[in-house]
Amino acid sequence: MKNSNEDTPFSYLVKVGNVSANPVDVHLEADKNELQALAETWDVIAVDDFRADLQIARWKKDGIRVKGRVRASIVQSCVVTLEPVPSKIDEPFEQIFVPENSKLARRPANDTGEMMLDPDGPDLPESFVGDTIDAGEVATEFAAMAIDPYPRKEGVAFDGHIEDTGENDKKPSAFAVLKDWKKD
Repeated sequence: MKNSNEDTPFSYLVKVGNVSANPVDVHLEADKNELQALAETWDVIAVDDFRADLQIARWKKDGIRVKGRVRASIVQSCVVTLEPVPSKIDEPFEQIFVPENSKLARRPANDTGEMMLDPDGPDLPESFVGDTIDAGEVATEFAAMAIDPYPRKEGVAFDGHIEDTGENDKKPSAFAVLKDWKKD
């Protein structure tokens, strides 16, 4: 297992050939520079803490399962007042990786050739190329998905706006343009 990938703000590379069927527990914590890079990537004011507890194990013959929990403390801007809003992320996750050309990465089609997707079902395995996967990047992706896109400071509400009910909406007539066309 290696610890760096230049393309991502937080990285923990796992050598696939070294992963056994018995789960390996890994604890990851971001340092000061990684916290700053995560804040820039996530477009938040600050990331005060980021940590992940992972279990990495072999899945079926040639796949890898990364399962765990990611925790973070972030500060965002309130969408109403622009004041800082601290929030916590505590998100369990599981991701399966298979080699690029693996049959396990394909979803079977039904009799008509259509793929049936269940929105509540398990995700398709991610494919990887080469002999490493980035478990740190997986953890940051799941943390990013848990960030509130519209953070509001406690007790703050949207005031001073009028919500359109749509009562006065009329479909424009196709002939409305011609009404003023022939004025003499």
